[in-house]
Amino acid sequence: MSGKLKIHVDQDKCQGHARCKALAPELFELDEFGNAHEAGDGSVPADLEDKAWLAKSNCPEIAIEITEV
Repeated sequence: MSGKLKIHVDQDKCQGHARCKALAPELFELDEFGNAHEAGDGSVPADLEDKAWLAKSNCPEIAIEITEV
């Protein structure tokens, strides 16, 4: 991919498995209920793109979206 990536966690789908946080702790935060959300504005540094895709592919609820901006 040539552009920058952004991640977004769909709060309606997230069930708090926290696999994303375990795989890419730099990119995700957990709320008080254990549900994930993107860290900051969701921008993915170039050196963490592989981790973003890994987190997306391991989400059992398919709650992580990655877009190229």
